[in-house]
Amino acid sequence: MNHTLQKRTEILQDRYGLKTASYLSAGAADLPYDISERLRAARAQAVAARKVARVQTASVTAASGTGSVLTWGSGERFGLWYRIGSVLPLIALVVGLLAINSLQTDSFVEELAEVDSALLTDDLPPDAFSDPGFVQFLKVNR
Repeated sequence: MNHTLQKRTEILQDRYGLKTASYLSAGAADLPYDISERLRAARAQAVAARKVARVQTASVTAASGTGSVLTWGSGERFGLWYRIGSVLPLIALVVGLLAINSLQTDSFVEELAEVDSALLTDDLPPDAFSDPGFVQFLKVNR
């Protein structure tokens, strides 16, 4: 997959270069001879520099061994275990967050159940139920 993506990128770059060259060539027909000759020489230098840059980029990539860093393990060195190892921390994080959420929900439900049981088993005057700080009072006095 890395090679096909790289070839597709090169093809798109070549198409863009050809379109740009055709626009420049169409505009260069009306220019004087000396200017068009300088443009032709500049284009030849640009093409030569592009070929050298492509060779240097490929040799640097081959030397450093970072050719398929962002290709999600499509190289020959990386297989199924590499992909599983890449996704495993994300799965552990999601499971951990779900467990924390479950524990917090359970503790909140237990706290509400304790307050309700205290209300139902205690002898309280009816005015105590309308007091806004009553739940806080029950939490503090345990």
